[in-house]
Amino acid sequence: MIWFIQWKTSAVLDYPNSRSLHTDPVPRIGGIGLLFGAISAWLTFSVLLPVSVWLSIGVLAGISIVDDICNVPAGYRLCVHMLVALGCSVVLLFDLHGWLLIIGVTLVVVWMSNLFNFMDGSDGLAGGMVFIGFGFYGLMAYLSGDINFAVANLSVAAAAFGFLLHNFHPARIFLGDVGAVPLGYLAAVMGLLGWLNELWSLWVPILIFSPFIVDATVTLIKRLARGEKIWRAHREHYYQRMVQSGLGHKNTALIGYGLMLMAGASAVWVNGQAMITQWVVAVIWGVIYLGLMLMADLGKKPYAGER
Repeated sequence: MIWFIQWKTSAVLDYPNSRSLHTDPVPRIGGIGLLFGAISAWLTFSVLLPVSVWLSIGVLAGISIVDDICNVPAGYRLCVHMLVALGCSVVLLFDLHGWLLIIGVTLVVVWMSNLFNFMDGSDGLAGGMVFIGFGFYGLMAYLSGDINFAVANLSVAAAAFGFLLHNFHPARIFLGDVGAVPLGYLAAVMGLLGWLNELWSLWVPILIFSPFIVDATVTLIKRLARGEKIWRAHREHYYQRMVQSGLGHKNTALIGYGLMLMAGASAVWVNGQAMITQWVVAVIWGVIYLGLMLMADLGKKPYAGER
């Protein structure tokens, strides 16, 4: 990771602009080091994962590093994301489930891949979420007796922790698309694999990553409702507004960690409970997020670009 931090070639630097939350150029290829660490651990411990997952990570990392350097048009990137998600969904679900589920899962995987990219805009936030989220995946797989799947997820969490040492405020390196997109894909696919292997219910991955899912999804819906071009960079996510409100990068990340730890802990507890209990917990979290968003919206202050 140190080598990537010291690589100051202009093509790999993220230069601040009117929509950025950082003030100095920072390398945006940290995702290469994170993925290399995770995949190296998979190979070392002979982790068994579907071939489609390995191939998908390679394709997504490839198109993303090109985008980090050359700015690939959003339409081309989305087409690649769709094809990768569809191919993986067909391989994993075709024998046991119908096309309706395959289409639904494809859309979820595409959204999660891009969601992580949208939420990777504050020091330490995305890296911490990867560490916590995959840590919970690994813990639950271990508790369910699936050591192979536990190692697969804990390897990602360990690699994320190594990255986080350099990404926590003040960040010396960013994930970049090459890290955020494949990790968002993995968050969705590992959650799906855990469900297919009957390690957890579908509520578990949704609850664990709910801080990211809620922020990105609600922000997207609000921008669509206003007729804005959703692929353009902006500073309207709740976490971005928290940073600008005076909380700063560090406190915003710590609040995000606390929220995800609570959501993940509730996911661990609710797994295996009666379906009615799972619905009640989901509703409670929905009310919590609604309350937090209302508080933020009612007290919203304009950022520099709105004045």
